[in-house]
Amino acid sequence: MISRERFRLALQHKEADRIPIHDSPWQATVDRWRSEGLPSGISPSDYFGYELAGFGADTSPRFPVEVLYEDEEYIVERNTYGGVRKNHRDYSTTPMIIDYPCKNRRDWEEKIKPRLVASDYRVDWVSGLQSFHRERSRGRFITYNAAVGYDKIQNYVATVQLLKAIIMEPDWVTDMYWTDAKLVMEMCERMIKGGFKFDGAFLFCDLGYRRGLLFSPKHFEEQLHPVFKELCRFFHSHGMPVILHSCGRVKDLIPYFIEEGIDCIQPLEVKAGMDLIELKEEYGDKISFMGGIDVRLMAIEDPKPIEQEIKEKITVAKEGGGYIYHSDHSVPKNVSFQQYKRVIELVKKYGQY
Repeated sequence: MISRERFRLALQHKEADRIPIHDSPWQATVDRWRSEGLPSGISPSDYFGYELAGFGADTSPRFPVEVLYEDEEYIVERNTYGGVRKNHRDYSTTPMIIDYPCKNRRDWEEKIKPRLVASDYRVDWVSGLQSFHRERSRGRFITYNAAVGYDKIQNYVATVQLLKAIIMEPDWVTDMYWTDAKLVMEMCERMIKGGFKFDGAFLFCDLGYRRGLLFSPKHFEEQLHPVFKELCRFFHSHGMPVILHSCGRVKDLIPYFIEEGIDCIQPLEVKAGMDLIELKEEYGDKISFMGGIDVRLMAIEDPKPIEQEIKEKITVAKEGGGYIYHSDHSVPKNVSFQQYKRVIELVKKYGQY
């Protein structure tokens, strides 16, 4: 059975020969693995047999990227959203946010919104299409990738200001959500017409933190819920199931996700209380799950805790289909190449049907 079909069956809550596999190691992690045995010229995706490959368009305002300062450890840049960020050179940590491009609604209306117009220039047609054909020939499940919603808008507006606007200026917030979502859908249409063929959509919108939601379910229902519904309607009309990445403790939003038509939720952060077994038992007949394996256990020298984690969770999660392996976040650089090789071996061992 090809990888593409395994993914599709998982999203339809049906069993395959084994659970499909995907993960997200940091670039700094990959750099470490190169020194520990990952062959030069072979990506982790190819080496470990990840079964998903994503492509997308540039849905930012497309401001010119500008390096403002750099030294041996840090680089400070103005990014394509117009914001200023300070990063470690290996981009291994969350960037320090120095400035935002949108200080008020007027900035949005005059500086940002006019730039959010669909264009063929937003797609890398040459190398992007070449990579697409290569990954599709390998049988990988091809997704259209896009950041959307609240988390996307944080690129424009400072978090505290955005949270206040959700309460005090809801019309502005919903306008930002809808403007962005329409661009995301329009660019997907253009990519399909230009030769891409997508098996699904992978949307990114962090809505929680360790202890709960970033804002109330009421405000989600009033402002973002209709946008997600329309995104799901659009992608489903193209035969594309929808995977939603949302970090943090987002259990209270799962009924909304199901109503919207989200087919799968990822990554199920363990430290935020997203328990894969509990979620499978409560919602496993209505939505699929991707992730939920505690990445912190991967770095422990004793191999028993991670094996117990994988055995217990995957044995339950794979029943009836509807589960895709992924760590509960991305894989940090404290996980060695040998430790991660063992993780994938265990996933394959306990993921067999």
